[in-house]
Amino acid sequence: MTPQQAEDLARDIKMWSAELGLSACSITDTDLGEHETHLLNWLNDGFHGEMEYMQRHGTKRSRPAMLEPGTFRIVSVRLDYFPPEAADANSVLSSSQLGYVSRYALGRDYHKVLRQRLQKLANKITDKTGKFSYRAFTDSAPVLEKAIAEKAGLGWIGKHSNLLSETAGSWFFLGELFTDLPLPVDPPQPSAHCGSCTACIDACPTRAIVAPFRVDARRCISYLTIELDGTIPEEFRSAMGNRIYGCDDCQLVCPFNKFSSPTTVTDFNPRYNLDAPELCNLFAWSEDEFNTQMQGSPIRRIGYWNWLRNIAVALGNAAHSDSVMKALNSRKDSENAILREHVAWALKEHENRGR
Repeated sequence: MTPQQAEDLARDIKMWSAELGLSACSITDTDLGEHETHLLNWLNDGFHGEMEYMQRHGTKRSRPAMLEPGTFRIVSVRLDYFPPEAADANSVLSSSQLGYVSRYALGRDYHKVLRQRLQKLANKITDKTGKFSYRAFTDSAPVLEKAIAEKAGLGWIGKHSNLLSETAGSWFFLGELFTDLPLPVDPPQPSAHCGSCTACIDACPTRAIVAPFRVDARRCISYLTIELDGTIPEEFRSAMGNRIYGCDDCQLVCPFNKFSSPTTVTDFNPRYNLDAPELCNLFAWSEDEFNTQMQGSPIRRIGYWNWLRNIAVALGNAAHSDSVMKALNSRKDSENAILREHVAWALKEHENRGR
């Protein structure tokens, strides 16, 4: 492939990406040395908590050619996900009778949606170049996707550790095509633009952003409600409020999200009223109902009992009512020991508040 052919192919890749509905596309190389140092320091501090796979994969995450031999360039893409039809996030957070689900998880599992588009992009490249070596990723393997996107010029990693775009905020997913094609690379942004702003640090309910650009996952509500399997430490339960799957607080207060665009992907529209669900109704679901309702949703992977565990904490933080107490008492003798313990905590919270 001549340099001109490589330039033409890179231009076509970005054109095809837009045609496939991807929000942005850029290309970078595989040198992530600076980010590897940050990763290793983060792991050494134990900030990954029980996500032992982070430690197990080690530098494979920051050395793309170790993960996929022959990788020379990475095509990094962005797909906006904020659903315009969703109930107002702050209104849901302010109502203790409702449960808050991170806006990324209201619709269909993004892994499938984004992977399909990356595969179509790879097919278009194949049609033009013939067979080439590639592998698509959508948060599905040890990949430093935010570091790759930052290096490719799609944005910068903000103080909350999410990727930020000056023109698109942070309500988007990232995906990658690792490839052996000798494509020209795009320059990174010249600098981050967070400046002196500390809105995300100040807003974090559990103080998980322990310093600018450093997040202790063990304190993060997204980790506690999604990644943690077992008992949620009591010290964080009250601060969780009504957040039952993930947490968006650091994004909700970020001034750059005023520039974000609502998604045009209908797969990300809310399902089963998850944008503003009533806690008592969710808590009454049987395991079959959970599995049926969450078919095709990213929420399903946490499992039924962790789902109920999260809701029990939210009910413990809810305003006292007959319906809340009835819901909690219905599960106080659950067969699941973890759920029983969280329900007991929730009932005690209501008792301690004098009700």
